[in-house]
Amino acid sequence: MPKKIIQRTAIAALLLVGGASAALALQPPELLRVGANYSAKIVCSNVFIAGRDAQAVLADDVQAPGHPLLKFLRIKVDKEKQTVSARLLGLFGNGLAVYRPGTGCAAVPDGDVEQARRYQFAPEPIKPGAVDAPWPEGHEVDLSLVPLAALQQPELTGPGARAVVVIHKGQLVGSYYAHGYNHSTPLLGWSMTKTVTAALVGMLIKDGKLSMAQNGFWPGQSDPRHAITLAQLMGMSSGLEYNEGYGDVSDVTRMLYLEPDMASYTASKPLAHAPGSHWNYSSGTTVVLSRIWQRAAAGAGSATDATVLSFAHDRLFTPLGMRTAVLEADARGNLVGSSYMYASAQDWARFGQFLLQDGVWQGQRLLPEGYVRMMQQVAPASGGQYGQGQLWRWGPSGASSGSGNPDAPFQLPADTYWMEGHDGQSITIIPSQELVVVRLGLTPSSLHYQPQALVAAILKALPVVTLADKARARP
Repeated sequence: MPKKIIQRTAIAALLLVGGASAALALQPPELLRVGANYSAKIVCSNVFIAGRDAQAVLADDVQAPGHPLLKFLRIKVDKEKQTVSARLLGLFGNGLAVYRPGTGCAAVPDGDVEQARRYQFAPEPIKPGAVDAPWPEGHEVDLSLVPLAALQQPELTGPGARAVVVIHKGQLVGSYYAHGYNHSTPLLGWSMTKTVTAALVGMLIKDGKLSMAQNGFWPGQSDPRHAITLAQLMGMSSGLEYNEGYGDVSDVTRMLYLEPDMASYTASKPLAHAPGSHWNYSSGTTVVLSRIWQRAAAGAGSATDATVLSFAHDRLFTPLGMRTAVLEADARGNLVGSSYMYASAQDWARFGQFLLQDGVWQGQRLLPEGYVRMMQQVAPASGGQYGQGQLWRWGPSGASSGSGNPDAPFQLPADTYWMEGHDGQSITIIPSQELVVVRLGLTPSSLHYQPQALVAAILKALPVVTLADKARARP
């Protein structure tokens, strides 16, 4: 081949590669942007909330369990500006996240960091004292009193387990922490956050500012979405179109990583079904619920004022002594009540115990009487698997493809209910046994882990709850 042709071919190839690189830099594909913003957001939260090493978070939390493309991402943490950027090969994707006091980290897909910084508050430190009951921070009873060998069995705690906490009769009776984690490490609950949102809605109902039968959250009576009730949103039966699929650019990944205003994005979705006629698990629905309760709490003020953004901290976390809890907001001040709450395993356990006690803590009723029982009622059209209050009637299905309750083979009590989150997060609540089991970690669904076996083993290890015990139990 003549030398000139070889040179021209090489130049053309370089121009082609250069042009492709420039195009990726100027307008990266949406999937790449999702990956970059996801990476920046996860690293940001774990660095500035949990105090973890950025590169370890990138390797362990983002790259190891994630899409192959994520292995080529590079991150940069600016401790002074409290931002994290992420790019493919250090060049493409332009992922960006910013930390704000009180409201944690937000992905900033539009690049407007200063706008995102506005949504913050100065949380009042939660002081030690009466709120420490029923157990002080870090305390647990002598494990010899309640042998829980199950916590030392990896096949029961599951691959990637980071923390397990067991509460029995209101006392911390056992715990497990993986290397590098302890009783004060904030861990992401993912969709367990949805149940916290339901509790915050309940507080506004108790305040008389919301009701389950209320509708009109979409303006204009001619809009068919105007008829959607709070109860239908709570039970995932709003009828709104929404794709919860992960691994690609779907409604949920677009909402979390490409939209600065998550609530407005979901609220713009059309009806796919008549309200109340169809069950569809939707993180977008819960973000809309967050906006609804924020507006109710604000009254005539702004739903993103510091007094509203601090509502969860002041009205829920402080009374329960949840010192490590952070409910994060998006880049426009919508609290991401579907997915983004960090708390230590013990603080997640406090919330589980709060539900077990029907929304009463230290003798103070924080939720309407009977509200937690309502949350457990079967959501219409869910086939029995989901409750009316953003929680699960059934535990994870694992590899089972059947339609029956996956808890049945493990012989768990009939009153068992669950909080569940992405990558193996769960809280099991069994009122009849006065038992709360928190399991946190990083366990992709492809591993088909089921925490039911762990819970069943714990039940066998614990003393039997007698009728006399139940009579003495707190409400």
